[in-house]
Amino acid sequence: MAKTGEIAAFALGEKKTAMVNLPAQFVTSSTADMKRQKYSDLVDYANNSEKTSDLNNESMNDLIDLKEQFSKPGYANRNSAVTETHPIFGSDKLNYDNHDVSVLRKDLDEAQKNGNNIHELAFSIRGDWLVKNKLYDPETRMIDQNKLKHAEQEVAKTLINKGFNLPLGEDENDVVWFGVIHQDTDHLNMHLWFAKKNRETRPEMLKQEGKYKGQPIGVIPLEVIEQAKRQFRKQLMSSQELRRHQEILKGVGGFKKEIVETAPDNLLNDRHAKAIKQIYDALPQDMKGRWQVGNAHLTAGKGKMAKANQLTNELLDDLFDKELKPEYEGFKSLAQEYDAINIEDQGVMHKGQRKWSENKEDELRKRLANQLYKHLAQIEDTSINDIDQQMSELLSHVKKRDKGGNVDRTKLVASPQERKLASKPLINNVNPNSNHIGDQMPVRGGSFNKIIRLWRQDVRAETNAERQFLRNQKKVEQEKAQEEYESQISRGM
Repeated sequence: MAKTGEIAAFALGEKKTAMVNLPAQFVTSSTADMKRQKYSDLVDYANNSEKTSDLNNESMNDLIDLKEQFSKPGYANRNSAVTETHPIFGSDKLNYDNHDVSVLRKDLDEAQKNGNNIHELAFSIRGDWLVKNKLYDPETRMIDQNKLKHAEQEVAKTLINKGFNLPLGEDENDVVWFGVIHQDTDHLNMHLWFAKKNRETRPEMLKQEGKYKGQPIGVIPLEVIEQAKRQFRKQLMSSQELRRHQEILKGVGGFKKEIVETAPDNLLNDRHAKAIKQIYDALPQDMKGRWQVGNAHLTAGKGKMAKANQLTNELLDDLFDKELKPEYEGFKSLAQEYDAINIEDQGVMHKGQRKWSENKEDELRKRLANQLYKHLAQIEDTSINDIDQQMSELLSHVKKRDKGGNVDRTKLVASPQERKLASKPLINNVNPNSNHIGDQMPVRGGSFNKIIRLWRQDVRAETNAERQFLRNQKKVEQEKAQEEYESQISRGM
């Protein structure tokens, strides 16, 4: 990022950098005091065009260090970077007048006097993203500052309330924050500064002596930064762009739902019986009831579950290549389309960084594998040899039917051992016309057909739970939007 010497002359046509970046930094009060710097100097409301001339003329490769900002009185609202008469904004107003700035300065001085850190985050936004979402017109060089400010007002709540072990303020009046939009670099920069006002006394928010196991004091976790970036982008997307994202995500979810719901019938059939038997054989019997893929990928090749996971992954490859090929190809195609959106938004991926589509496919395969393992665990606790023999006999004899369509049962009891197996009985609920070899496998409480029914019930229960969660989430978002709208009306925005 570099200075342009002009207002709103943002670079266009960039490909490698993220659409929105959000670097964060903080300064302790002791550091500022030692250098005789004041937090309130950031918003010096005098005419600062001359005071910051050295800053205005220098070239910047990155956002200026927060420690340096204090040595440039009026850095936040310097004339060379803003276009509004009153560019400072906060939680309650989009444009602070001189009285508001005076109150802000007093609050900042109080925060510093009480020994609290001051934090800064800066949204660095590419010109292409601004244009795509109708926030910037490169012809007129006009930007939608109000919409940008509203978005930062919402993101500020996330960072202040979720960026630390506890919310930064002990009540809503215990935090001072302000923001400003700078337009003098090749990316638009939206700054956000905030600090706790009252002296901190909460142990969870104080620096601990010795090794501290919790979140480092003063450091906002990367996951919160990423959450803030997503929230910021979502609020500023044009309705057309947001709708495109939603349609892709809805399509991915639809294909996933179809795959999960049809998996029982498509997996537990004659064609896959041998593969399922091999998976069952590979499952560690001393872990029965705890068969799970866990955090590892199916192809990780480690641990007691490695062999079963590998065979299950091959089974799913076969399933996705045959019975569920259209659904799987649709799922992958849309997921990869969302990858392109992410790369466009976040820039070129780092080495070792997994794509969104890869994570979604892993989730799908793990879900199907865990469901299969759960229902294989319902097979009766007979010896492996018994199950081996029953499976092999089923595979070899179920196709040998007499002319009337019945299984040739005489060949199933040719030895005392076989007669013993037959007395269990060997086949529960024999259905000569069934394509599901699993129907014939002995399980607790009935045939393998019961496993299919239970699996379907589990799928329906999970699907209904997901639907209810989405309905509740949508309701919360609608209520929040209504509250924000009413709040804006009451504030006269």
